[in-house]
Amino acid sequence: MPHRDQEIIMLRRELEMLMGERQSLLRVVGATAALIASLDSKRLPLAAVESADLAATSINALPEETLQDALNAVSAEIEEEETDNGK
Repeated sequence: MPHRDQEIIMLRRELEMLMGERQSLLRVVGATAALIASLDSKRLPLAAVESADLAATSINALPEETLQDALNAVSAEIEEEETDNGK
């Protein structure tokens, strides 16, 4: 049984480490999503637009729940852009 207890302890440590890494990644993704949402692509250099597009495409591929977790990790909320229909 002592060997099994050691395995459990090792697995618990690994899980805690992975959860810590997940929180760090969620903060990076949340901050990146908030940054991308606030950019005006018409004012960025072409290289920056390409990088922003890559980041946005990657973020948009995330499940909705994961993106929400990421935004919550940095206390960010992305507002939908209002469209002007000439009204």
